[in-house]
Amino acid sequence: MIATVLIGALGYFVDIYDLLLFSIVRTKSLADLGVPPADSLTVGLALLSWQMWGLLGGGLLWGVLGDKRGRVSVLFGSILLYSTANIANAFVSTLGQYEFWRFVAGVGLAGELGAAITLVSETLPAKHRGYGTAVVAGVGLFGAVLAAYVGKNYSWRTAFLVGGALGFALLLTRVSMLESGMFSRVRDETVKRGDLRMLFLSPPRLFRLVRCVLIGLPIWFVVGILVTGAPEFARAFGVVGAVSAASAVQWTYLGLVLGDLASGALSQWLGSRRRVVLGFLLFTTALVGVFLTHAGGTATDLYALCAAMGFGIGYWAVFVTIAAEQFGTNLRATVTTSVPNFVRGSVPLLTAAFIGLKARGLSLVASASVVGAACLALALVSLWRMEETYGKELDYLE
Repeated sequence: MIATVLIGALGYFVDIYDLLLFSIVRTKSLADLGVPPADSLTVGLALLSWQMWGLLGGGLLWGVLGDKRGRVSVLFGSILLYSTANIANAFVSTLGQYEFWRFVAGVGLAGELGAAITLVSETLPAKHRGYGTAVVAGVGLFGAVLAAYVGKNYSWRTAFLVGGALGFALLLTRVSMLESGMFSRVRDETVKRGDLRMLFLSPPRLFRLVRCVLIGLPIWFVVGILVTGAPEFARAFGVVGAVSAASAVQWTYLGLVLGDLASGALSQWLGSRRRVVLGFLLFTTALVGVFLTHAGGTATDLYALCAAMGFGIGYWAVFVTIAAEQFGTNLRATVTTSVPNFVRGSVPLLTAAFIGLKARGLSLVASASVVGAACLALALVSLWRMEETYGKELDYLE
């Protein structure tokens, strides 16, 4: 059981390394490809959208395969595709090539977290489940710290090569991984597994799925818009000193690691997933308000605020655990893999709304405020009266 948790955590480490690497090397890589500084944020958000669309499609692909072929097979296939795409990213010379390989990398990355959380949830006893998933997310999120270090100290092409090498190294650790006992039993039964019609054509199941997705929206609003655009927001706030996206990401994810560990432990101690997510959502709401009304100060002040927001959105592990606990074994991998990727895949929609509001004459801060308020409101409404899943027995079918 411990080996399953550790290998899952290392997989998520590599997942987060790549997921955040583009935000970190955005300005350097786009400048190298000839994009004017004035267009860096707009072009960068468009490229990020390609990656997120890959995650969105990949979430469904790997989720269905996880329920049909097994959780371990997804952990092998996803890391192989991701590693190949990341190495290819190091050799792009045009924006078109960059878009294509970010999309492919997104498809590959989509399987990591969901398959790992599903496997850990089905392997650990209910009383330890929250701790296991918190360790996966907490250790995994240190990948952002490594990405920030490599991105700041080496060329952007080298940073992508490092990500690919990490992925292939991880592949070797998975040779001896064992399949979930729950899935092994279901595989021998004549029951539909990974059937999207069971998910999307059943209003109660679809409603459960949508609610799970919506409570995660604020996480990627903070990361995808506020933190990715930290240099531009700093100029709008009149911050003294240079603010880099790499440092903003690094401090945010340091906070997120602590938040994930804290939220996972709290959900175990309090015996509730819902109350913990509610507390973290309210804390995030307050911090987003502080960020968007920021004026003056230093770069250090802004980084400290990024770290605090990172802690606030550190309910990621509990959020994914809730998704795993909401559905039966024959649909669990599909849901647990697709839900976090639907949230990540919402970034193109959030950035489109953000850019569209700016194009209509709203300021940078006002545009972010409107999008942020919508995300936070939807998350809070979705959490209201959601089923409490702490301690729920998972050995059942839909």
